[in-house]
Formats: sequence, C-alpha cells, structure tokens
Amino acid sequence: MAKRDYYEVLGVSRNATQEEIKKAYRRLARQYHPDANPDKKEEAAEKFREITEAYAVLSDPEKRAQYDRFGHAGPEGQGFGFDFRNFDFRDLGFDFGFGDLFEAFFGGGRRRHGPQRGADLETQLELSFREAVFGAEKEVRVPRTERCGTCGGSGAAPGTAPERCAACNGTGQVSFSRATPFGQFIQTRTCDRCGGSGQFIPQPCRDCNGSGYVQRVRKVKVKVPAGVDNGFRLRLRGEGEAGARGGPPGDLYVYIRVRPDPVFRREGDDLIYEAAISFPQAALGAEIEVPTLEGTTRLKVQEGTQSGTVVRLKGKGVPNPYGHGRGDLIVRLKVVTPTRLTERQKELLREFARLSGDEVAKGDKEKGFFEKVRDAFM
Repeated sequence: MAKRDYYEVLGVSRNATQEEIKKAYRRLARQYHPDANPDKKEEAAEKFREITEAYAVLSDPEKRAQYDRFGHAGPEGQGFGFDFRNFDFRDLGFDFGFGDLFEAFFGGGRRRHGPQRGADLETQLELSFREAVFGAEKEVRVPRTERCGTCGGSGAAPGTAPERCAACNGTGQVSFSRATPFGQFIQTRTCDRCGGSGQFIPQPCRDCNGSGYVQRVRKVKVKVPAGVDNGFRLRLRGEGEAGARGGPPGDLYVYIRVRPDPVFRREGDDLIYEAAISFPQAALGAEIEVPTLEGTTRLKVQEGTQSGTVVRLKGKGVPNPYGHGRGDLIVRLKVVTPTRLTERQKELLREFARLSGDEVAKGDKEKGFFEKVRDAFM
C-alpha cells in the first residue's frame, strides 16, 4: 500500500510552521497511544508509526526540504530510512520511549513475508503554454530503484543462492523474555544477522552488493492530454520504485508546471485577451482582428462601445482535460487615448468638443502672447 502524504498524515498545510507541526504530532500521538486504545492496540500502533514517521521527516528542515522536492523517494530516490523505534519521544515531552513500549506490547512488529508493492515517485514537468493547451508527448528522467538484472533480485552472486539464516532459523526474528512494570513479556526483535529477511547471502552479487536492487536513471515517456494547467497531476502506473519479494512496482506522479503566455491569460478553461481600440472605433463601431489559439478572427465592435466592454467568443478557449467540452475566449475591449496628435487632429477634436459642449484645454494658436510667455516659464 502506497504511503500517504506526510502533511496529510499530520493534518497540516504544506506551509505549516515547525511549531504547528509539533502541536499536530503531540495531539495525534496522544490520541493513538496504545494505552489509549486497549481494544485496538495493533491498529493504533500502526497509526502511531505512520504519524511518527511523518513527524520525523517534517520536523527536520533538511529532510523536509528533500521531501518537498522528491516526495517519499527522498534524495536521489534513496528514501529516508526512518526507524521509529530509535525516535526520541522525550524531546516532545512524552515520558516513554515508544520503541520499548511497542515491543513490550506487540513483540517487535510484524515481519512481512509476502510480496510488497514498491514506493511511488514524484517528478515535475514544465510545459509551454501551447503544449499545455494542445497536449504533447514529453520525456522525463526518473532516478529509481530497480531489480538487479545480474542476480534477478536475489542478491546472490550468479551461480549461488541465499541460505537460511542460522541465527533466527529463517524466521527473521529472535525472541527473549523481559521484565516490565506490566509483568514478564516475551519480546521479539528483528534478527541482526539477516535484517529480518530470514536469509543470509554468503556471496553477494557484485552489482547490487547483495541488496537485489540497483539505482538507475530511466527516461519515461509522458503523454500529456490537452488542457492541463499548473498543478495538474498525471499518474503513470508501474513507473515507480521496484517492489520487494516479487511485489509490483509503484507509480510515478508527474506534476505539471506551465510557463505563462505573452498573449493570453488563462482562467480555468477560458482565455482572456485585452484588445486595444481607438476612440473613433469605440464611438463609431468597427471590425478588428483578435488572435485565437487557431489563428485570428474578425470581431465586430458595436457603435458606442465603452472601455472595459467584454465580448465572449464561445468555444475558442482551452479544451477541458477531462473531455468536458471547451472554454471560451473572453475579449476585453480597452479604449486607448492617443498621446501624439497632429495639429489637424487636435483641431478636429476641439471642434467635436465644442459641438458636444465639453470644455477642453486651449491650443497654442488660441493663446495670447503673454499666456505663451507664462507657460514657457512655468
């Protein structure tokens, strides 16, 4: 089963402060303490382990930065290697070491003998605006753990095979009794010699050093559907980490980042375009050309159009990535005031203002000699 997002586990946002993370952990740790759940001790212990693992990563600034960037894979796909039994709970104000308490109640946890699914991976893919709108086929480089091709994942050198661990007789665990305040308990720990696998490899594979897995950087093809936007997540099944003991691989999650476009601004599946028109075009009406995703189209400007008027072109926006049609192109008309006019243009505008009854500044030709001298000095 894939790991849940650490922020989701603790119930905090990705921008949470260290103090908020600590408070959330303390609250959950007390809620899922085995003593507080006598009827569901094993379930509570699993939950406790999950929230403690999340806190151990998010409370460490360096590990948190690595997690924000790489996800559960950790730096270079190696993961974080967290062992909750070595976590010091006394730093949080608890008066117990949970590793000892957990083992006293449950004998050191369960050993997984069967196939185990590989971890999921995350990566980011940057697209141009047009690639996001129309879709594209891209390629990403993914560092991941794969089953060693030399030994087939057994960890043993070619021609040899793993042997049963003599220390634990192949069980992967060793047991001993221990006195606790609750009485005498039989405790079980993971075998130090075989690491809990129940097998010992006398001649390890040279390529994987006996682990059965190697690190590879793979090129993975990503088919991006039309209409994706910033934050869109693509799931590529089976492109994550290799599974353990014959288990299936995890998945690869690709997060989309889209570069802005110089012409259009996107709002959902709609596109926004600002079209500049002149005062005569706004007053008398006109036909102008506006860009679309497929080229240009003619747009009729109605007589007496005001600045800020919106015209909606149906179906000229972005395709919906889930197949729910297409958005619109929203054209916002902006009346632009000219900054440089010829004397003839100024004369005509003054005549228009006079006929409209509007007061405007006088032109230089209409000023007297003393007014011109005053304006020159001021």
